[in-house]
Amino acid sequence: MGAELSAQILVDALIADNLKGLKPYESARRLFSGGQDWLNANESPYANEYELDDSRFNRYPDCQPPAVIEGYARYAGVSKDQLICTRGADEGIELLIRTFCTPGKDSVLICPPTYGMYAISAETCNVGIERAPLKADFSLDLDAIFAFKGIVNLVFICSPNNPTGTVVNKDDLRQVLEHFGDSALVVVDEAYIEFDLASQWASELGNYANLVILRTLSKAFALAGIRCGFTLANAPVIAALMKTIAPYPIPEPVAQIATQALSNDGLRRLATQVQSINADKAGIKAALALLPVELVGDDKGNFILFRTPLKQALMDNLVSQGILIRDQSKQLNLENCLRITVGSDEQNARLLAAMACFFAAQEQAS
Repeated sequence: MGAELSAQILVDALIADNLKGLKPYESARRLFSGGQDWLNANESPYANEYELDDSRFNRYPDCQPPAVIEGYARYAGVSKDQLICTRGADEGIELLIRTFCTPGKDSVLICPPTYGMYAISAETCNVGIERAPLKADFSLDLDAIFAFKGIVNLVFICSPNNPTGTVVNKDDLRQVLEHFGDSALVVVDEAYIEFDLASQWASELGNYANLVILRTLSKAFALAGIRCGFTLANAPVIAALMKTIAPYPIPEPVAQIATQALSNDGLRRLATQVQSINADKAGIKAALALLPVELVGDDKGNFILFRTPLKQALMDNLVSQGILIRDQSKQLNLENCLRITVGSDEQNARLLAAMACFFAAQEQAS
């Protein structure tokens, strides 16, 4: 018997029961290994320059780098004891589940269609998953959510929501916070908040003991490659998360880059790039309006969601040209839906030209 077969037998015998049927999250890089235009991961089209000082690379980094914590606290308008820095917002999701849910006993609530890592992280931690699907207009179904009081420890709400681009009505979210005030943490994922700052909830931390907010430098800050995120909450929640976070979660190079991104110059650049992306997004929407597709949801992120009955043929055509967008059709109520990330001017132009050619050819063939 070969070592590989023996290893598989051993893995099958030892792997945790809750992982046996788990399907890993299908990230953009797992789905495609090559492409000319990466418009499927909601990454920024900008690659900004940073300087690195390697004189500390031989030392373990600070668990919570002071310059990063101070910079983000200032940016978000919270106190330093109201945030924790993590390896992307994904680690924040996992930390919340590991800290506030007992494996095999507790559950979390998600509102699909939404970001897939809430469910994946719960599954890997052997924590139950309850679902209160969004309504047809992608608003919260409050009656369905309220039914889970006393059943779940965490309620995950993505706003702006990925992949629908919609934001949660503030009165609805206030009702959710109040309803679960003594029984569950309500986690508002604001990964895309820079594209709709009016919808931010950081200023409400003082009003709701159970409010938790997820943030990231991956999207508007154009730093997906460094994996740096933040969890904002009241100090006792942050102190509990510090019990489960790794000893050295933020590498020194990441801390240096994040500090520069959060400087005054970095924040001015952020504002300029967000403004440009929002303008390009409007241009893409206008171009799509001339094609036989249906725009779905809203546009409060750096992406656009649309529906076409020719979803698979269009996707295959674009992939053959090295243009990669995201298939969201497996998500609840998103049949035949595809998601476009706003790219560079050149990438946006190639995408729209390719789509126009595809639909023109379909019309001629019919």
